[in-house]
Amino acid sequence: VQLQASGGGLVQTGDSVSLSCAASGLFFSSHIMAWFRQAPGKEREFVAAIAPTNYNTLYADSVKGRFSISRDNAKNAVYLQMNDLEPEDSAVYFCAAAPVRSVIYTINSKPGDYRHWGQGTLVTVSS
Repeated sequence: VQLQASGGGLVQTGDSVSLSCAASGLFFSSHIMAWFRQAPGKEREFVAAIAPTNYNTLYADSVKGRFSISRDNAKNAVYLQMNDLEPEDSAVYFCAAAPVRSVIYTINSKPGDYRHWGQGTLVTVSS
């Protein structure tokens, strides 16, 4: 399984950035896809997740209204549109995948619930 994140960079406060994650080696349409982030010296934290078929979403409170997660099952890709960026959003952003094992499932926000991880892409927001 490979999750390849891209789109990070150096931006200014208030700017927008779009991240992409290309997945391979897994049945994409049966996985919850998520974005996490980790700033230097801090624990990895949940950002957003999206269900595989009904496209239900879950967001961290800190990004609600500013970030938007989406996916394209035909392209095996998940995206994170980040608007109105703040210096506190600076971090390495990781995409992650969690297999759905039953018809009824919950979108989880804990890193341990996700089996597959990408290498991360750095987003730096200058003030």
